[in-house]
Amino acid sequence: MNLATWVERNGRRIGERAALADGVRVHSTWSQFAARVAALSAGLRDRCGLSPGDRIAIVMGNRSEYLEAQYAAWRAGLVVVPVNARLHRAEIAYILEHSATAVVVTDADHAPDVQALVGEVASLRTVVVAPGEAWEELIGDEPGPLVDRQATDPAWIFYTSGTTGRPKGATLTHGNLLMASLSYFADIDPVAATDSVLHAAPLSHGAGLYGLPHVAHGAVSVMPGSGALDGPELLALLRRWPGMSFFAAPLMVKRLAADPALQGADLDGLKTIIYGGAPMYLADLEHAMQTFGPRLAQIYGQGESPMTITALSKADHAQREHPRWRERMSSVGFARTDVDVRVVNEDDREVSTGEEGEVVVRGGVVMDGYWGDAEETAKALRDGWLHTGDIGSLDAEGCLTLRDRSKDLIISGGLNIYPREIEEVLLRHPDVDAVAVVGRPDPEWGEAVVAFVVPEEGRRPSTDELDRLCLDQIARFKRPKDYRFVDALPVNSYGKVLKRELREQLSDEPPQR
Repeated sequence: MNLATWVERNGRRIGERAALADGVRVHSTWSQFAARVAALSAGLRDRCGLSPGDRIAIVMGNRSEYLEAQYAAWRAGLVVVPVNARLHRAEIAYILEHSATAVVVTDADHAPDVQALVGEVASLRTVVVAPGEAWEELIGDEPGPLVDRQATDPAWIFYTSGTTGRPKGATLTHGNLLMASLSYFADIDPVAATDSVLHAAPLSHGAGLYGLPHVAHGAVSVMPGSGALDGPELLALLRRWPGMSFFAAPLMVKRLAADPALQGADLDGLKTIIYGGAPMYLADLEHAMQTFGPRLAQIYGQGESPMTITALSKADHAQREHPRWRERMSSVGFARTDVDVRVVNEDDREVSTGEEGEVVVRGGVVMDGYWGDAEETAKALRDGWLHTGDIGSLDAEGCLTLRDRSKDLIISGGLNIYPREIEEVLLRHPDVDAVAVVGRPDPEWGEAVVAFVVPEEGRRPSTDELDRLCLDQIARFKRPKDYRFVDALPVNSYGKVLKRELREQLSDEPPQR
């Protein structure tokens, strides 16, 4: 089962309907989309010298060419490596090197950084800028055949970090992504060819995953014209593309809900807003429901189980008469149709109802493993269960509430930030003896990054120096918003830093505004 089959089928079945749209303008119909994908797949094979199983990375903002590249790669039997375009050049280089990526498709905004990696990344042969002359030459080739793929063949390598501070590539097969799409139909929404999906969040993450079931059933994929969706733009798009759904981080939902243009506006064209990737505070959710009505659904998942572990459906949100509605809305919902979810103790034994433990999951959606990392794969997939590293509890109804994140993940503005990689950068400064990075609750971003720094005796770096060090090594959104200089970090008898104490110290302070 090759996922690119969907594009070919829709090209034959509903060829004159819109497939891709740039704002209110049609970029291509399904027949045009299918033809471009078929030709591009041949260009990638013949002009770029790629063979089934080779890796091709996509480093670009949301645009129609992104989906053309993705489905052409799958048609040619290639493995797609979606890269967060906001990453630092050094972080992009690591992902390309680790995945042995041969070709990168990028856009003009990111081309300088990516092109500079040719010669630096040993496996990287070619960078193609889309749109552009080389891109159009690839699409000018005769159509290439749709390469047969098995359900167990890799389709997508999603890079996500762990406690090591280095990204790990969750290998998602064609079968994994098919199951995630079928799970969407079962638990979130049916999709029709008359519907649309708005890609307001990065295609390299949740928006790309939730785009899959919409492509499968022939809905139009819409790229917003602006880089930051606002109320007036959303209303214009709803008038042009009804039956619209989109995935968004809670921060984006909060901002849209407060947009004056949407207060009392006609939202009949809006079908579903799927939110996830960060905590949604109950007050923000209630405000969003006042603006959008019963159109919200929450999901909980990871790159290793692509956005498919638990969910709160639109019906769950609308059931305000339920005696535990507020508790439910503060949870992450119920196990999805296609997975088993348990909470276990340190011995991997299931705990009692209401007791806290690690959340584990199994099912056809769970990754094949970490690319090129058998040791980390064995740790994560013990006894057939994916160990998420998240701490939670299940109630008597099977509703999962997350309590803590054992991996110390920080989520700011819907983006994952891993403290270890920031700590490793800050420790490069000669005046830094020790450092611990934690998240502080933030009313706008969900969490803000705070670094507790122990200076070398008699020396103290300036915050400007630490900022510059971070900006030279990691993406801007990971840079600490606050530095706390301390004499020592709290540690246990084994010398492990007690980050919970640091977080508690921050939680005792007045909210930052």
